[in-house]
Amino acid sequence: MKKDKVKRFDFKKKPIKHAWLTPVAKGILSFPDLKKRGSEIRKHDMEDIEGKPYILLVNHSSLVDLNMMLKATHPYPVNNVMSLEGFNTYTFPIMYWLGVLGKRKFTTDINLIRNIKHCLHEMGHIFCIFPETRYSLDGCTSFMPDALGNLVKMMKVPCVMLKLYGNFVTSPQWNKKNKGIKVDADMFPIVKANELSSVTADEINRRIDEAFLYDDYRWQYENKVVIDHPDRAKGLHCLLYKCPACGAEHQTDSKGDTLWCNACGKKWRQDEYGRLSALEGETEFAHIPDWSNWERACVRKEIEEGTYYFEDTVRVETLPSWWRFFKHGEGKLIQTAEGTRIECNAYGEPTVVVKKPLDLYSMHIEYDYLGRGDCVDISVPDESYWLYLTKRDAITKLSFATEEIYKLAKEKADFAKRDSEKAKI
Repeated sequence: MKKDKVKRFDFKKKPIKHAWLTPVAKGILSFPDLKKRGSEIRKHDMEDIEGKPYILLVNHSSLVDLNMMLKATHPYPVNNVMSLEGFNTYTFPIMYWLGVLGKRKFTTDINLIRNIKHCLHEMGHIFCIFPETRYSLDGCTSFMPDALGNLVKMMKVPCVMLKLYGNFVTSPQWNKKNKGIKVDADMFPIVKANELSSVTADEINRRIDEAFLYDDYRWQYENKVVIDHPDRAKGLHCLLYKCPACGAEHQTDSKGDTLWCNACGKKWRQDEYGRLSALEGETEFAHIPDWSNWERACVRKEIEEGTYYFEDTVRVETLPSWWRFFKHGEGKLIQTAEGTRIECNAYGEPTVVVKKPLDLYSMHIEYDYLGRGDCVDISVPDESYWLYLTKRDAITKLSFATEEIYKLAKEKADFAKRDSEKAKI
């Protein structure tokens, strides 16, 4: 199909007022699962906010998040954002009827801002945002955009946090088998209505960052939440791709409750409380996020030293709208400290997509997406490129590198701005 003939998603389409059956449908979708888990939502200082429009922020780790959000806001109407592959999975008509708005990940869309305002002020709904945009990889806070404070100020409505616990460890993205454990939440205001005129966007961002500090593995261990599923460590090597014993990358593997390195043979067991212990010798990291943070630090060092380089032959697909992925054969994905580059043929035309460091603050990755392989999704305003990698267990490092490249570029830009301002004085 020719590129100019492809139908693209209509982001201008306004959401509709909820039908009276919508709360019933949402209850059917979400409540039975949460009842089985014995889930609890503790609401704090929400008396003056409930029943009125507000922005709801939720940490994002698994599909359980949506069920908890629907329960927390029931019976009030709520709209939320979903990326286009979600519409592909669940169909646009159903999601649109349920009040879901479409978006491409990690792109700026003025239409979304207009529709958020419409939901809040014209329809009087709650608007829910998962600001981490993609699922957490290690049960801790993912990279957060710094535009949220301005959004809250612009919308002139209260901002509320729904902080979930257990939503990651019940079903991590590299092991989607749902363990069915209890998932709890605290719901509390970040900014109240009487503060909106006085609080600054920077202060709102500080409060949001503080509210979003979480560590699901620490929560599991401290609350002695038992996960005795026989395959609880299966897939853990996708996250913990670098061996702390020998330094080899992409040589780890996992099965059952065990993680091991094929390069040096070292093994670790994950216990019922999520902790790791070496079967022989030193346990380098008992706490899984400590291991992933060490990996991230190693990636940052490579970037700072100028040695970081990634290139792979990828299978290219595009998602211009919600209803169909288009296949385009093989292409290349290249990433350095200078940014991220896609080279391919799309719709019969040679295509190059370049994302400079400050253009991409994070990357959407999927472990074995729908059984079709590990992939990354990189979007521009009118297209989403889904790139299926050839290299084994490389997408976690790609994700870490994208965020660290952005952070370093932003640090340099902020430093240059401060120097320029000092020179004017």
